[in-house]
Amino acid sequence: MNFDHLGHRLQSLGRWGAALALIVATTLPAPLRAVADDDDDAADQGPKWATGTPDFEWSGAIKAGQRVIVKGVNGRIIAGATSGDKVEIRAWKHGRHSDPAKVKIEMVPDEKGITVCAVYPTPFGYPENKCEAGDDSHSHTSSNDVEVRFVLRVPAGVSFSAHNVNGGVTAVGLTGAVSANTVNGSVDIVTSGRAEASTVNGSINAALGASTWSDPVKFETVNGGIHLSVPTNLNADVEASTVNGSIESDLPWLVHGKIGRTHVQGTFNKGGSPLHIATVNGSIEIRSGT
Repeated sequence: MNFDHLGHRLQSLGRWGAALALIVATTLPAPLRAVADDDDDAADQGPKWATGTPDFEWSGAIKAGQRVIVKGVNGRIIAGATSGDKVEIRAWKHGRHSDPAKVKIEMVPDEKGITVCAVYPTPFGYPENKCEAGDDSHSHTSSNDVEVRFVLRVPAGVSFSAHNVNGGVTAVGLTGAVSANTVNGSVDIVTSGRAEASTVNGSINAALGASTWSDPVKFETVNGGIHLSVPTNLNADVEASTVNGSIESDLPWLVHGKIGRTHVQGTFNKGGSPLHIATVNGSIEIRSGT
């Protein structure tokens, strides 16, 4: 699936989706073309239930340098940019057998920004599910099929973090740092800042604009390929590994040690920024172009 299909899918969400589709069309670097299938949709379009009046809606000002964190369990998380200074959040709930009314959308502000969560009923014998500020998260569910689809618009310079379980994460057109992790789903990121992502069953497609960073950046999956678009002036110390797949880069790098098909350590340009890329079943592709 390519980004044209992603734009078509976003348009199915109505006014907000059309705005995100425009972001997709105008911000993508040429080398980044592939987007993994949206596993929670039967077709390229978003689900019909994620239209019309949302089950949750919030808008509020947030400063550059702060963060927005979304914690989901079932359903896709989608984020795009806004030209204003307000974060805008919408969420739709849908259940085939379980009651959507029993899944709460809660928001917790703190000095660093806001955290919004899908809070599911707590199964017997487990600690109470609740929305907590920050990246730490726990949410236990038992046979609950309610999906929550989050759609956000994020101001310039605000970092975005998504934590999911059964559903992909899409964040396009952003300018702050992006961190996304899920278990079952693809991750698709476009930001002019720093980015990192992890999943277990799904591919990772990311375009990042940052050329240096201090903390390690990781892109990791088990079953899926990893496709990165990076700046030509990227200064990074890279370790890339796969078991069943290959490693390719069109950005020249100085390889350290033995050159292998499934494991490479090397340096892009001056090096310095730690970059770890790993999959088990899939190939790794690094392309310059942002």
